[in-house]
Amino acid sequence: MYPFSYTKPADTRAAVAAGARGGRYIAGGTTLVDLMRETVERPGTLVDISGLPLADVRATERGGLRIGALARMADVAAHARVRSAYPVISQALELSASAQLRNMATIGGNLLQRTRCPYFRDVSAACNKRQPGSGCSALEGFNRSHAILGTSDACVATHPSDLAVALVALDAVVHLLGPDGERSLALSAFLLRPGDTPDREHDLRPGELITAVEIPPQPRASRSGYLKVRDRQSYEFALTSAAVALTITGGLIREARVAAGGVGTVPWRLTGVERRLTGARPSDELWARAAAAAADGARPLRHNAFKTDLLKRTIERQLRTVGGSR
Repeated sequence: MYPFSYTKPADTRAAVAAGARGGRYIAGGTTLVDLMRETVERPGTLVDISGLPLADVRATERGGLRIGALARMADVAAHARVRSAYPVISQALELSASAQLRNMATIGGNLLQRTRCPYFRDVSAACNKRQPGSGCSALEGFNRSHAILGTSDACVATHPSDLAVALVALDAVVHLLGPDGERSLALSAFLLRPGDTPDREHDLRPGELITAVEIPPQPRASRSGYLKVRDRQSYEFALTSAAVALTITGGLIREARVAAGGVGTVPWRLTGVERRLTGARPSDELWARAAAAAADGARPLRHNAFKTDLLKRTIERQLRTVGGSR
């Protein structure tokens, strides 16, 4: 670990000022400290924001939900309103990491966590995300866990967050505070595909701080859930995952929102699946027909072609779980 300075600002204004001077924000530290130990990250200054008043979870005036960026994952998963109105969020959180990490990690930190690609974390390997222009060892290396959607010739690393998959499916919005004031944008726009600049993972401006995530109100008839497929049941990242939210009234699917994780460079919204579902009558045949579109546009690598069929089966299974079997 390289030397660094440390500061703990008393309020958000002081925190943003410290961030604008090049400091790196830290709260739970469950990701950044690991990367510093591995010398992947070498911040000159850590700005401890754990004491800022950004941990509340509350209903919005419109009937949605606002989650403070410093709320702990475990607290959000256990929150009564989250469990009742947004089960896909509580399930995604409870399937993330270990209980100890969920007690420390924050919502903002979870969204900003960096990929678990082993070549990114090995400073002796070529990685455009870690060192732009150096190449991508995963392209010709062992790439079983890597992405098949949203990839580029510069990067094929998967996005690691389960929570982000659920939030993208629910059209969540990220609230930011920076030197130029406040702004908000959809989480799906905030998280960036690699393209030619895989080192730029978020639309985060210098000094900006995530203050909250807001989920719009859901229809009363909405039902949702999260499924994670992995090599082992304890503390493992997804090979594939499915966040599904369906609104079914009068025997028809009025609204469908589906996103996948473990297969994309960002949480992947499955608009083709959603189109096949909307306006249709729930049935086992429909779930299979809709899920067949889940891997449209996939670019499998040498070792992860199995993810194409696994993704389709994962989506079909979760559609049946949320929508019912008939």
